Amino acid sequence: MTKKSKIPNGKISEAGFRKGLTSYGDKDFSLFLRKAFIKGAGYTNSALDRPVIGIINTGSAYNPCHGNMPQLIEAVKRGILLAGGLPMDFPTISIHESFAAPTSMYLRNLMSMDTEEMLRAQPMDAVVMIGGCDKTVPAQLMGAASANLPAIQLITGSMLTGSHRSERVGACTDCRRYWAKFRADEIDEQEIDEVNDKLVASVGTCSVMGTASTMACIVEALGMTVPGGASPPAVTSDRMRIAEETGARAVQMAKDGLTIDKILTSDAFENAMRVLLAIGGSTNGIVHLAAIAGRMGLEIDLNALDQMGNETPVLLDLKPSGDHYMENFHDAGGMATLFRELKPLLKLNALTVTGRTLGEEIEAAGPGFKQDVVREFNNPIYPRGSIAVLHGNLAPGGAIIKQSAANERLMEHEGRAVVFENSEDLIQRIDSPDLDVTADDILVLKNIGPKGAPGMPEAGYIPIPMKLSRAGIKDIVRVSDGRMSGTAFGTIVLHVTPESAIGGPLAHVRNGDRIRLSVKNREISLLISDEELIKRSKEHPIKEPSADRGYLKLFLDTVTQADQGVDFDFLRAAKMIGKTPKK
Repeated sequence: MTKKSKIPNGKISEAGFRKGLTSYGDKDFSLFLRKAFIKGAGYTNSALDRPVIGIINTGSAYNPCHGNMPQLIEAVKRGILLAGGLPMDFPTISIHESFAAPTSMYLRNLMSMDTEEMLRAQPMDAVVMIGGCDKTVPAQLMGAASANLPAIQLITGSMLTGSHRSERVGACTDCRRYWAKFRADEIDEQEIDEVNDKLVASVGTCSVMGTASTMACIVEALGMTVPGGASPPAVTSDRMRIAEETGARAVQMAKDGLTIDKILTSDAFENAMRVLLAIGGSTNGIVHLAAIAGRMGLEIDLNALDQMGNETPVLLDLKPSGDHYMENFHDAGGMATLFRELKPLLKLNALTVTGRTLGEEIEAAGPGFKQDVVREFNNPIYPRGSIAVLHGNLAPGGAIIKQSAANERLMEHEGRAVVFENSEDLIQRIDSPDLDVTADDILVLKNIGPKGAPGMPEAGYIPIPMKLSRAGIKDIVRVSDGRMSGTAFGTIVLHVTPESAIGGPLAHVRNGDRIRLSVKNREISLLISDEELIKRSKEHPIKEPSADRGYLKLFLDTVTQADQGVDFDFLRAAKMIGKTPKK
């Protein structure tokens, strides 16, 4: 009754429903009781002897990005059954960017803990993780990395685009574009209400290269999806076939003992970073990669990432860096088309969930075809990687800028600081006609970092002050310790580390100070002396945010800074084994 199975490394392991038996002091009775209860759901002994494949169900009425979850689960189950496995779907929490207060990032680590503990607690030989909306995919990868069992990611897929007065629109770059028009009095309330009905034409994730699409592409680059898993839109038959194939692959991974640590290697993370740069990906991708890598004992080397950007042009012509949408990318061949162009720069020996290497998968995809969404390497839409890493006395631990979505004219700029102490201060004053601001100034927003907000919200996309917006100003340099959506655009410095809430130099910037931004020199500097900065820090010591109880206390007591992924310190690997990419 205690049947055991062998896995390739020679160790003996309990399998299927014999894994992780609830402790009653008698293992045979524990199994007897477990089987009695599951048979109450109508299962037979024959079914219970199959490899058990968990399916994480993140369907939620609050998460329209996951609105196709019932169809995906059905297709995954079909694939599992056809391959000889037993599918068992189960819920975890689900978070949506627009429905989570104060921000979905605040709950990402909680979702990762939920994922990890359910993978540990429940018997399964492998797991299919279904996620899509911004923070769900990194949360699942973080949890699975810590649990270290055979795991495969299924992306929910992007939404379809809509049409507003014969103009193609899609969330959420066009959301921001139209809202900016509304703030500038270029369109009226009737039109902004009309476009609100058209921006999201179906369930699914944002149709531009926002964080969700970025993570979809990154996950395929990591080797964690079946080939072609990143790009099919949510409501297509292509997405359903990917789901069925994912279920079948999970069964084989269980049989082969292909655990996640064999896939999430240093080379895999280097491939992911290369892709992040080439797709004009969301700056959030860096934070999430740092968190996932930290679970594997690896630290992201931001300086090495910046050097990679010098040899990795932006090839994917998608909004906000380009013109197209995710469904166009899928029609152009998806990640296989991008991989062909990046092949000389990729670590081709990195293993994927198929059991084959990335190089083998590129070869299996066959030759490309004529299309205009993925540019040839020698004809990029932007000559350098989309993201640059900045340093200076304002960001000793680094900061980043999405240079591919910035104004070239403003990337070498010195200006006067117009300071907002926090989000509430910003809300109260940004649209005041009395705000002392010009287009040459630099907007500074403090206290929206990991601890300051808390949760590092996407408030780094500071709105253009209304008095400037109505004067026709479309961009201005902005600096903060927060994040911005991958759907956003502008000359915006983000992730300033250390954050102001823990006493980083950003906390001591004052109205009228001069700040210098030089993307060419990778610099973001506050133009005061070191002595003056020290004097200010002593005159106004920072009291870090704290809480008395609950998840907020756990968050504030243990969350790391942006360069370590805003993960909880106790969830990172017990020992760091190296940096990625390797120099």
